[in-house]
Amino acid sequence: MKKPEKGNLLIAEPSIIGDLSFNRAVVLLADHNDLGSVGFILNKKLDFYLKDLIEDTDSEFPVYNGGPVEQDNLYFIHKSPDLIPNSIEISQGIFWGGDFSTVLELINSKKITCEDIKFFLGYSGWEEKQLNDELDSHAWVVSKNTYKNQLISKCCEEFWKEKMLEMGGEYSIWSNAPENPSYN
Repeated sequence: MKKPEKGNLLIAEPSIIGDLSFNRAVVLLADHNDLGSVGFILNKKLDFYLKDLIEDTDSEFPVYNGGPVEQDNLYFIHKSPDLIPNSIEISQGIFWGGDFSTVLELINSKKITCEDIKFFLGYSGWEEKQLNDELDSHAWVVSKNTYKNQLISKCCEEFWKEKMLEMGGEYSIWSNAPENPSYN
């Protein structure tokens, strides 16, 4: 088992079936240390856009379910630290947060696009040792982010299926299984 690190991807094992938040999830670990872990689910798009949440924009930027924690808060990752002050690097050119008023100005003036930034309601969080326990119980597969900052535009609803096929072997079988096995 590979140890998780900030910037890695967590791919939900097929055994997580029934967990509404994490079934078929691909999570970017935004932080991982001895006190716990924070991540964002990359492939669970919600049915609304940024303009539905923020009055000061009419943008069609999609919003994703970042995880079950603090779902009334908006978070974002991006690849534009030179334009967005106070950004925190996750790894490989992916940044977390920054000055939100600047983000709105950049969106409204079309200086950043959906290829540059991704928005989430909520985040995924693990307390001290919780993620390691879940890894020991085979709930997740840790994967290196080979996409670097292109991950922001790469992610789609089919991302989990693509990762299953990429891992091969027994995972390939799961790539075509219905999301809910009782539908089979």
